[in-house]
Amino acid sequence: MAKISPSILSADFGNLKEEILKLERGGADYIHLDVMDGIFVPNITFGPPVIKKLKDITQTPFDVHLMIDRPERYIKDFVAAGADIITVHEESTIHLHRTIEEIKSHGVKAGVALNPSTPLDSLEYVLDYIDLVLIMTVNPGFGGQKFIASMEGKIKNMRQIIDERNLNILLEADGGIKLDNAKEVIRCGLDIIVVGSGIFEAEDVVERTKMFKRL
Repeated sequence: MAKISPSILSADFGNLKEEILKLERGGADYIHLDVMDGIFVPNITFGPPVIKKLKDITQTPFDVHLMIDRPERYIKDFVAAGADIITVHEESTIHLHRTIEEIKSHGVKAGVALNPSTPLDSLEYVLDYIDLVLIMTVNPGFGGQKFIASMEGKIKNMRQIIDERNLNILLEADGGIKLDNAKEVIRCGLDIIVVGSGIFEAEDVVERTKMFKRL
């Protein structure tokens, strides 16, 4: 059964404490934190100080997704803020292996995200070192985008690689996942789904989170 990592990118930022507690009551497995710098993606969100404050609110693990240029500069800061998983983009760092090793040296899980046009073979020489692969099913930078249908094949191919090589890697997808397509996307072989507007557009966030959990 796939786990759910709700993204607070679509939450009410004026009431984040209550929004996160709603996700917790709904049974969220992770809280997905999209960190954007306005350089790697055309949007700016928040950084370690905000994450550190949010960590005091909940015991739910933090799934921190760094959509920032040269993320290796800030790994220690995000670890100190309370990240349980830190995912960096393959496209954002020159020395990907070194960045992964930096993350893991602090005792947290290391993930690598791939943009829709980035091929799976870019991970060939780091698969033995990572804990998670995040397949972007929209182009990163904004919430509320439509799921790119061709990413289903990419997810299936990544699942096949993980299984054939018996790798201990979680497979996650992020972007455009809603109630009407979640089952189909999960069946492609996912361990975790990231859901943003698909949860926070609902009047009852707790119940909507439970609905995704029941899938």
